Amino acid sequence: MVFELGLTEVYDLIYQDKDYEGETDFVEGLFRNYAKGPVVKILDGGCGTGGHAFPLAGRGYQVTGIDASGEMVRLARDKASKAGLDIGFHTADLRQFDLIDKFDACLCMFSVLGYITDTGEVLKALQQIRNCLKEDGLFIFDCWNGLAVMRAFPSERVKILQNGTKKVIRVATPEVDAFNHICHVNYQLVVYGDNTILGEFKERHTVRYFFPQEVVHYLKDADFEVLSVCPFLSPDGLVDENVWNMTIVSRKK
Repeated sequence: MVFELGLTEVYDLIYQDKDYEGETDFVEGLFRNYAKGPVVKILDGGCGTGGHAFPLAGRGYQVTGIDASGEMVRLARDKASKAGLDIGFHTADLRQFDLIDKFDACLCMFSVLGYITDTGEVLKALQQIRNCLKEDGLFIFDCWNGLAVMRAFPSERVKILQNGTKKVIRVATPEVDAFNHICHVNYQLVVYGDNTILGEFKERHTVRYFFPQEVVHYLKDADFEVLSVCPFLSPDGLVDENVWNMTIVSRKK
């Protein structure tokens, strides 16, 4: 019998091959290169099920995660409880959240900022993030690079993941809206267990891509100092039309 599923139920299976530990190494290198003081308290914006929060907490950082999806937050809390990790996960929107703590750094990984597609709303999120940072706090995020999107439009992709008897086949079909700097990604997923279809569903995600000078302009408008624009996972590299994902490091003025 086929039943309705959502992305939350299979999220960790789909991204089981994502190297969160390696990405955390990359982030720690950025801390060493750009932080003016010790980085202790970190806000993980758009934390999902905690993919980055857990390795950060495991390395001794005090991590707070926020995500707009209550279901993602519920899963992250369950995982933290089972792992015995003290991580505060909260359901909140990047454009409007209220936390008592101030942070040494804020991370928005996995193109989280791109899910805010309106420019005015992006600026709201940047201002909100700035408000939650301590003086000289770092804001680090990655996003799709518009130069690469325009050079080679995204194409249909098929991803197959398996864990034990459970298997997910995901087909992603993109539609680029170049005028508005967005890409609609239509996902079709089929979940199998013991060679039987457990469920299937479709989702449509709309992601904004940014051009390097565009995002630098927005950060400066929000009173951030831009420290680095580099390829994702390559802190010494240069961003050009061949780099799909770029990382931006900025500091609260």
